[in-house]
Parts: sequence; C-alpha cells; structure tokens
Amino acid sequence: MPAAGKTTLGRGLAARFELPFRDLDEEIVRREGRSVAEMFAAEGEAYFRQVEADTLRAVLAEHPRLVLATGGGTPCFHHNMALLTQTGLALWLDVPVAELVARLQHAAATRPLLAALPDAAALARRLEETLAARQGFYGQAALRCAGLTCTVEAVYALVQRYLATG
Repeated sequence: MPAAGKTTLGRGLAARFELPFRDLDEEIVRREGRSVAEMFAAEGEAYFRQVEADTLRAVLAEHPRLVLATGGGTPCFHHNMALLTQTGLALWLDVPVAELVARLQHAAATRPLLAALPDAAALARRLEETLAARQGFYGQAALRCAGLTCTVEAVYALVQRYLATG
C-alpha cells in the first residue's frame, strides 16, 4: 500500500543483505524521463501500468539478485505478482489503514490515485477499498509483516528464519 514503508525498508534490507536496491517507481521515472503523476495525467493509469510491468521485467532481468521496492499496485496488474513470487521472495508490508492515513495526510496530493480526495475520511475510505481489492494479490507473498513492527531488523530476522526453514 502507499506509505507502507517499502522504499525505506527496502534500502535498509539491501544494506543488511549486501544486495543492490531498486525502487520500481524511481526506475520508471528514470527510464521515462517524467514523473509518475505526469504519466498518469498524460496517458492514464493503463499506460502507466504497462510501463510499470515492462520496467519490472527489465529490472528483474538486469539484476537477478536485488531488493526491489514496488509500487503498491504493481502486484495487481499484468501477472506481476506471479512474476515476483517466481523470481524472488515477496514480502507484504501490512500496515494498518489508520497509520497509512497518518503518513499520507499531507502527501496525498502528490500521489495520482489519491490526489483528488478532499479529507482524511475520504482518504481512509479509499485506502480501505484499495486494500480490500489488493489483498488477494498481497496475500500471495511468501512473507507478511503486519502492524507497525516492520523495522529493518524485524524483517531481516523474518527473512532469515524463512530462508533457514524454506
């Protein structure tokens, strides 16, 4: 979900595992030469989702071992979740909607799918609806970190336990 901490956690995990880190949205912006918001405004979500899928495949081909932070919608389009689970270890950061609202309240205007929402109540409703629609995809991840305890150390330990038993 947006503001779950994917990029921050991803950078920390990459350092702990001594792997390269990539943020999929940053890769898309670099390759397209314009912001995600500009892509949404000019071509719409369907165009963005195709660019996202293409970029995901390119990044995974270029870096067989890495920590990748995807956008919250990435797993839900173009069979991306199947690709993510086949090529690596997927982690769902399951942060409560109330916390996401608190994190996004002042930044929602910069996010194309949230920009038009008038207040925190509308933001909470949208996030709840989005989570409900995405849970089936997110639930396919091999690992899930729920709540507010998803620190780099906690997730590192979770991954280590999984790798030791898997």
